[in-house]
Amino acid sequence: MTKKSYRRISQVDPDEIFLDSKNLPNFNTQQFEGRLEKAIPKRSVFILALFFSTVAMTFMFKVGDLQIARGEAFFKKSENNTLAKQPIFADRGLIYDRNGVLLSWNTWDKSDLNKFSPPKRTYISDSGFSLLLGYVSSPAKDSSGNYWQSAFIGKDGIEKSYNQNLTGTNGVRITETNVGGEIQSENVVSKPIPGENITLSIDAGIQKQMYKSIASMAQGSSFSGGAGVVMDLKTGELLSMTSYPEYNGNILSEGKDKKTINGYFSDKRKVFLNRSVSGLYSPGSIIKPFIGYGALVEGVITPLKQILSNGSISIPNPYFPNKKSVFKDHGSFGYVDMRKAIAVSSDVYFYEIGGGFQDQKGLGIVNIDKYVNNFGISQKTGIDIGGEKEGTIPTPAWKAKTFKGEPWRVGDTYNTSIGQYGFQVTPLQMVRAVAGIANDGIMPTPHLRANDKTMEEKTTSIMIDKSMMKVIKEGMRMVVTEGTGGALNLPNVKVAAKSGTAQVGLGNTNTNSWIIGFFPYENPKYAFAVLMERGPKAASGNATRVMSEVVDYISVYKPEYLQ
Repeated sequence: MTKKSYRRISQVDPDEIFLDSKNLPNFNTQQFEGRLEKAIPKRSVFILALFFSTVAMTFMFKVGDLQIARGEAFFKKSENNTLAKQPIFADRGLIYDRNGVLLSWNTWDKSDLNKFSPPKRTYISDSGFSLLLGYVSSPAKDSSGNYWQSAFIGKDGIEKSYNQNLTGTNGVRITETNVGGEIQSENVVSKPIPGENITLSIDAGIQKQMYKSIASMAQGSSFSGGAGVVMDLKTGELLSMTSYPEYNGNILSEGKDKKTINGYFSDKRKVFLNRSVSGLYSPGSIIKPFIGYGALVEGVITPLKQILSNGSISIPNPYFPNKKSVFKDHGSFGYVDMRKAIAVSSDVYFYEIGGGFQDQKGLGIVNIDKYVNNFGISQKTGIDIGGEKEGTIPTPAWKAKTFKGEPWRVGDTYNTSIGQYGFQVTPLQMVRAVAGIANDGIMPTPHLRANDKTMEEKTTSIMIDKSMMKVIKEGMRMVVTEGTGGALNLPNVKVAAKSGTAQVGLGNTNTNSWIIGFFPYENPKYAFAVLMERGPKAASGNATRVMSEVVDYISVYKPEYLQ
């Protein structure tokens, strides 16, 4: 073999020679016995290298395109586009009256191209509901378009008291916006959950009639305001609770009409005051049935004992011994017993049974305070709406505090006995109190949500002498049949009532006109109270005429309430 050909022969290691010599049929292939290794073909190596080179070049090209060729454009886009978490506004709960009439709902602006804008809270257009329903503060953006307030917030009335129930849970979406505020992409993370719908005990028809009658009376007879309440005697549900004047809830919720809104704040008639719940007024003669009942129970007077009501009584003046203090009546009525005194509203009769006169024993201020308090007068009722006020019953302690230690005198008791001299009550307190008369001592808690069993169970009960209370009820019926409440003597329903006129203002130049009562007389179902605020002295019976229109409306258009 030549040297040249020898070099071409691959070197064979000795172990390979020995292995080959032992190449038996039963060699172990798993241990590579009896096999010779082969080198990887050069073609395969070349193909693999070409593949990885291609991938690397493609990757480098793409990186170059993104970072060099188009890098500046993508940089500007990333700077100008913003990812943000945006609310998807939940529907606020709807508000209905007891018969399914929609009182408050949500509306969307169809011209708004942004489908995620918050709806507008809308209220029934009829008058008489604004102070009852209230209004809301709507979601609001800052100058950058971000919502700093992302939910509706109830600001008054039912909207405020039941805000937690009415408020839903907003959904969430992630949006990408460009520098112009245009949405480039969006993704819904969670869907909104609507708020709870609420059904009120209010009857929209009775509510509208009550407000219409009060507003008409106020405008026609120069009263500065008024309020009215009708309550179910058994459950405490309110069929009507309204106040005049009122604001417009749609205007306040939208918040754009600044001129009108500023006018509300400057209106001297106090359009934000819910007079039924928060208005404090001298009750005048509507307090007399409660004073009369106390006098009967305490044995101060019997039902049939008569007192001469001749226009006034006079007692020695503690400040001027040579003069007498004269306590006047609004008329001369001759001899009157308890029933007649309530019917004609004799002040002289109640002066004497309240503070005593000559041989007539008086109830006294301590017992007056006791019996008036028993019926919840001057106390909060616990209604399910905000802003309720306590009242005031004049007492020696109250006078000493208010008038720098001045002593209590019999004349103060006289004035308290007819609902004057610092006496302050709300219409809502009086409707609950008169319910106590009609229900023989059971006083429900007034409330506005329909079928609220928790509120229905909240009643106050006092021990009642039914025989004595029967006398008071008969006197209140006589108010209508032959006394000061003749406007309520209607053909379709029998009403028991007590009217009242309280003198107010400097020099007693104005009056508050009141009427309280219940109906039907034989089987009482509803109690009521109406106040006409600060009118002329001649307009003393106007509250009675207002309630006459409401009861007449119920008897004609809502007869189911009387069955």
